[in-house]
Order: sequence, then structure tokens, then C-alpha cells
Amino acid sequence: MNTSGQPLTYAGLRAERHGEPDGRPPFVLLHGLGGDRSQWGPLLRALEVCDPGRSVLAVDLPGHGQSPLLGRQGLDDVAAVVHQAVGEAGLAAPVVVGHSLGGAIATAYAAVYPVLGAVNIDQPLWVAGFAAMLRDNEQLLRGPGYGTLWNRLAGGMGIDELPPDVRGLAGQSTVPAQELLLGYWDELLSTPAPELQERHAERLARIAADGTAYHYVAGAEPDPEYRRWLCAALPEAIVTVLPKGGHFPHLAHPERLARLLA
Repeated sequence: MNTSGQPLTYAGLRAERHGEPDGRPPFVLLHGLGGDRSQWGPLLRALEVCDPGRSVLAVDLPGHGQSPLLGRQGLDDVAAVVHQAVGEAGLAAPVVVGHSLGGAIATAYAAVYPVLGAVNIDQPLWVAGFAAMLRDNEQLLRGPGYGTLWNRLAGGMGIDELPPDVRGLAGQSTVPAQELLLGYWDELLSTPAPELQERHAERLARIAADGTAYHYVAGAEPDPEYRRWLCAALPEAIVTVLPKGGHFPHLAHPERLARLLA
């Protein structure tokens, strides 16, 4: 696998291809809010060792990295754009792997489009509390000082737990554009909490009905009630904890994650 893949464009999204289709399910990698495809570098290098030649597509989500903002940024909207990119790349039924926001998008993707599996890295699907916090701070978020809210959130992500050589890849030291945050958080700001939760429950129900493999990789032991809820919705779901990396277990433990995927 060449981890210096040349940038390509699919469905308007900049992406990197690694490996070649060979019968193994391809991986599609989706980063978190404010990040870009470079965050997958450690995982790609680990895959080169334990699963060489695997076909991988790492994309910059709309408005991130080298990808422009494209239309709406709701989970289903972005999942649709990613699916178009997957199709243009000639990949069928991938394993969709997402971190943070990317984990929510991977879940939305797996609920609608053909996949062999979905991996959600440290993105709980109980979002009512986070949505309430955003609404409480909406005036700040829409004003010139919006960056203070982002910095407050980034300060709680456990970046200092990461090995020094990968902290820069976390990408949280740069405040994203206000338009980007408002676009991706619009669903949380404008949708009643019960409806947000029902949408996630419906997605999980469709994933369960399809028999799709679902793996939740957390950076810390999940709340027991959340674990029970997730496993009730998806009885076959696998929950793995990779600690001491804060919100970024894929950066703290790329070799372990690569082995889980392979």
C-alpha cells in the first residue's frame, strides 16, 4: 500500500486512494469536524504493515481540507455525497470508518447504502446534551467570538493524552470557519432533541435489520446506560475501548485499530 496516495477528486470531494481492489472489502475513512484526511496517516501506515494492499479511500469531507462546501451539511446530506464519491471511485460495499462527526456520518451511510460494516470511532449517538449546549451558546456561536466555544470544546478532547508526535494531527488548534461549524451543527441547533434521538434510533434499526456489522470504538469506557441502549438497538454491535488517547483513539492506537479493522 502506498501511503503517499495522489490526491484525486470524486463527487467534488478531494480524496486519496491507497491499495487496489482485490476482493477484500475496501475501507472508506471519514475524519471528524475541523479535521482532514491527513488524520488517517498513522492508521494507513499501520494497515500497510498488518493488512498490506487493502483498498482504502480517505476523503476530505465537504468544507474540510481541499474539499469545498457542497450544499447542506446534514448527516444524511453528507452521507449522500460520500456515497456518490464511493461510486465514482468504483468501490462497492465498503467498510465505512468514521471518527467523531465522521462516525455519525458513517452510521447514517450504513443505514441507507450498501456496506459490509461500519466503524464509529468515539462518537456517541446520544446527542441531546451536546445539542442543548450548542443552543445555550448559539448567540456566541453566531457572533465574532465563536472561536472561544470551539477552543472550550477542544480543551476537553484529551489532546494532551496523545503521543507528542501525533498531537498536531488532531487538528483542533485551528478554529474552523464559522460557516463550517454553523453548517454542520445546524441539525443540532434546529431540530428538537427527541427528533434527533429518533433519527439515530431509526438508523440503528435499519442497520440491525440489514445485519450490518457495527463496531463502536471508544476512547473511554462508555456510559453504562449508553452501552445498554446501543446494544439493545444493535445486539450484534461490538464495543471496544482504546484508552489513553482522549477523543482520538485512532491517533493514540493506530496499530490496534488496524488489527481490529483487518
